[in-house]
Amino acid sequence: MSGQNTIADFTAKLPNGEEISLADKLGKVLLVVNTASKCGFTPQYDGLEALWRQYGPQGFEVIAFPCNQFGHQEPGTADEIDQFCKVNFGLSFPLMGKIDVNGAGAAPLYNWLKAEAPGVMGTKSVKWNFTKFLIGRDGKVVRRYAPTDKPESLAKDIEALL
Repeated sequence: MSGQNTIADFTAKLPNGEEISLADKLGKVLLVVNTASKCGFTPQYDGLEALWRQYGPQGFEVIAFPCNQFGHQEPGTADEIDQFCKVNFGLSFPLMGKIDVNGAGAAPLYNWLKAEAPGVMGTKSVKWNFTKFLIGRDGKVVRRYAPTDKPESLAKDIEALL
């Protein structure tokens, strides 16, 4: 894993299974979030959408990864998840394909994020849905936020990076 020290070193899968390089995200401020449709924090989609609409024109992007590892709160297929988010939250930012963020099958991107920004008491695992990682224009992790941190509370940190 050594030598992979920016987001550009990783790929992500689209809901249709197509793999994309995250290298084209360099130069943007990113918020990487693991999401779920049936979680108490699901209404945070509204806040994420608001951040995307407000700061998107300045080079900010939300990259959301649906994940079914926490309380089985994301059981749907990629299409079902996409539909749910568009209908209920009017999401216009892209959802990626479903991934694991912890354990043996965790996406390499998430292993890197967790190593770069450990959680409380140095824990490497993602605790729950809507854990957020803020990434600067240089592709490096700036900060990790807890699921309870509302998206709107990140505005100042995002502005500082833009």
